Amino acid sequence: MLTTPNTSRKNWGAEAPLYRSDRGDICSDRILSWEEKLYEAGKIVPEQAGELLKPAEDWVHVGGLKVRFWRAGSGPAIVLLHGLLGYSFSWRHAIPILARNATVFAPDMPGAGLSDCGTNLDCRLLSAASRVLEFMDAVEISSCDLVGSSYGGTTAAIVAERAPDRVRSLILVSPANPWSRNGRKRLTLLRNPALAWIFPKLARPLRGLHSYFVRRMYGDPSKVTRETIRGYARPLAMPGRFEHAVKIVRTWGEDMRVLEGILPRISTVPTLLVWGSRDHVVDLESAEYLGRHFQRVRTAVMSGAGHLPYEECPEEFCGIVADFLGETRLQTLTTAREVT
Repeated sequence: MLTTPNTSRKNWGAEAPLYRSDRGDICSDRILSWEEKLYEAGKIVPEQAGELLKPAEDWVHVGGLKVRFWRAGSGPAIVLLHGLLGYSFSWRHAIPILARNATVFAPDMPGAGLSDCGTNLDCRLLSAASRVLEFMDAVEISSCDLVGSSYGGTTAAIVAERAPDRVRSLILVSPANPWSRNGRKRLTLLRNPALAWIFPKLARPLRGLHSYFVRRMYGDPSKVTRETIRGYARPLAMPGRFEHAVKIVRTWGEDMRVLEGILPRISTVPTLLVWGSRDHVVDLESAEYLGRHFQRVRTAVMSGAGHLPYEECPEEFCGIVADFLGETRLQTLTTAREVT
């Protein structure tokens, strides 16, 4: 077991303001009712609640690289995996909500965010999944509900295949998949060695380009704030981030074939597919093809949301996740009682 460096706390919200909503009590009541039934959780006194829900920044070592992550809450573990060129910042609105009734972990995976980016980092999907499992070992997570967005969703599926006893359920948010038609031309261009070499050098200084791509992720671009754009731009100025993303694109075809091959082996994992109705990055129609590979699957389409529904509509997203986890755990508990 790798040793964990001393926790380095900082003000949560330094990267972007917290999301607040007067509907938080509704989601909280719904989650707590399930948790009280299934986990017999004790009451948290008000003065303890605020400290538990406040995310703390920490660092661990994964494959010899320093990996930064946020941790918040108490209860069953939930691990949040960001997408390509995202990082834990993407989950900033969802973490405090989910942490009301779970221990939430949101890492910047190696090569992304503020974590280390090794020059020889293997960017294939199987290696990314191995690093997720190493992260879980480092923070002592024996099993979790695994939430993955876009490329992180694809990674989550591979993790479930490699370690089925450690993944209670999958929540896949518009995961990259072989049936999505969106973005194929861009992927083809970035596989060209000359374009792959020059793209990071051109993209890094172009702030306007960063803003364009962030807004494109939203169903309603008017919701994108200046702080959001700054938050996403922060790690992109660091060496290796764009290069790492280009390396992932170069193995994209192989990785999608890997995903298609493992789907029959994770068909029994309780799975929630979440899509924004205005997702311009991963084709909504591909949700139907992906869902056919799971026996216990629910699909939720969030009206008006884009590629990042947990960021654009966090209360609604977390409510959907809470309902799914509550029903899944109740079914698991009922099945266990029937067996015994």
